[in-house]
Amino acid sequence: MSSQSEYIHAVLCRELERIRRYPMLSTLLVILPVLSFAFFSLFFSQGVPRNIPVAVLDRDNSALSRKLVSMIDATPAALVSYEVQDMDEGERMVREGRVSAVVSIPRDFEKNILSNVQTGVEAYISGLNISANGMLSKDIQTAVTTFSAGIQIQILMKQGMSEQQAYVQMMPVSFDKHVLFNPYVNYGYYLLPSFLPMMLMIFAVMSSVFAIGMELKRSTAGEWFAAAGGNAFAAMTGKLAPYTTVLVLMLLLMNTIMYKWIGVPLNGSLALLTVAGILFILAYQSIGVMMISVLGNLRLSLSLGGGYSVLAFTFSGLTFPMMAMNHVSQGLSRIFPFTYYTEIFVDQAMRGAPAVRSMLPLLILALFVLLPLLCLPRLKTVATDSRYWGKL
Repeated sequence: MSSQSEYIHAVLCRELERIRRYPMLSTLLVILPVLSFAFFSLFFSQGVPRNIPVAVLDRDNSALSRKLVSMIDATPAALVSYEVQDMDEGERMVREGRVSAVVSIPRDFEKNILSNVQTGVEAYISGLNISANGMLSKDIQTAVTTFSAGIQIQILMKQGMSEQQAYVQMMPVSFDKHVLFNPYVNYGYYLLPSFLPMMLMIFAVMSSVFAIGMELKRSTAGEWFAAAGGNAFAAMTGKLAPYTTVLVLMLLLMNTIMYKWIGVPLNGSLALLTVAGILFILAYQSIGVMMISVLGNLRLSLSLGGGYSVLAFTFSGLTFPMMAMNHVSQGLSRIFPFTYYTEIFVDQAMRGAPAVRSMLPLLILALFVLLPLLCLPRLKTVATDSRYWGKL
């Protein structure tokens, strides 16, 4: 054991020197993760889509129509930015991307309301951005419904009803909604904790593949294994140790950004989330080692590693619910460590579930860490056989 520790230390010192000599390695480890964290943190700092541009076609131009326009403009999502003269102009603005919706108020709007004749308001919503335009549709509908209810309550009060009686007459059945885990409907609270780990995941895979692949590309893999005394475990452990250490520091920075600076809810165990994050890093480093060991080619391993990492977000269930996926997609989601890390995050940070609820996904993450042990013989082969050296 002492000799193995010495070999690990020798490889570690050699790798630290390589990181100093090759700026690309430190860039992958520190500069790019920090820049990506800063970018996504600023991008989602607002959290909820606000002030989405809307055009209004007011054919009535009455006091009541202007009141409705004002109510739409006062909603969180909508910002009445333009008044158009006809629907052709409104459609052109939607096609040009200048507005996301056009609200059309008909002629005789006020006259029909005062005459107790039903009238209608039309909204044409782009729908290209599902989340933002969904909120826009809800806010416009809420404004029109509230305006209509207010008119009806005033009419009933003029007929002699009290305000409470008029309200009950208008809404005999009340609906009380409780959003349990993200009452602010804040996109930053569930997208930021997926994008930041995704970037950490990509750099974990890429740095592992690049660190070993560069040994093959520059034909220095023999020197690497010589420093490890021919011991594949010592060679792998000593080489990845600096990267694991820095990535764990990036994990702590990521958690600080999310839970301290951005204010993502933390209703469960931070310690468990940190352990899950460390296993998450080790799992993707293991996948990187497996890819370069099996393929023995830096360029192909980087391409496959990048594709595999990006696909993880698609199958994570954060944007499209896992329960709504078909069985094939649900099965595919299980080959990505990101899926299990996401389960732990949702349970611990958002739901505040008991720690035991996260034990199974935590165990599966740990199983991914064992992958390199299965590839150690292959890793030794590609590192000591000159036929694998000098390739792109």
